[in-house]
Amino acid sequence: MATTRTYGDGCAIARALDIVGERWALLVVRELLLGPKRYTDLRRGLPNASPNVLAERLRELERAGVLRRRTLPPPAGSRVYELTEWGMRLEDTVVALGLWGGPVAGGAPVRSADSVVLALRAQLDPGDMRACFELRVGDERFRIELADGAITAERGSAERPDATIEADPDTLDAVLRGGRPLTAATIEGDVAAVEHLIRALG
Repeated sequence: MATTRTYGDGCAIARALDIVGERWALLVVRELLLGPKRYTDLRRGLPNASPNVLAERLRELERAGVLRRRTLPPPAGSRVYELTEWGMRLEDTVVALGLWGGPVAGGAPVRSADSVVLALRAQLDPGDMRACFELRVGDERFRIELADGAITAERGSAERPDATIEADPDTLDAVLRGGRPLTAATIEGDVAAVEHLIRALG
């Protein structure tokens, strides 16, 4: 179990919550679903988590086998956190929680680019659309590719995107949902493809 706190219940749900039920734990998982992150990147994605609490959650999740630390090969050499194969199995749970909580979301600004991209992937109906996009949020890059009725979303730059969309997380979320005009973001490339993407999000 991740912490010394436990429900003391043999039910699988209770045992799972012993591991990921602490405050910020599932949001740490959310931040790592699209790929590894440095500690500073996690801090940026979870600005309301105090450094001590975030560090504690990372230690607990590592002890439980949900995530691991590793050092990227040269020239980067950065230490990053990434989900283990077992940790990645939380993806459906986290996405389902996001869809379940959608009707009551709002009020506070969106602070995590990862949360916007995960929501996009969960809610988008690509249909027969074929396109590639790069989302730029600060120094973060995400590649979104739609092909054959499927959507791929991952951290990193797109090689030859049809369009790039650049904005802060809250603006990006609002533009993609049709709550703000396209001019609220910086768009380069095929604007019609971006408009089609927004329509596919309903």
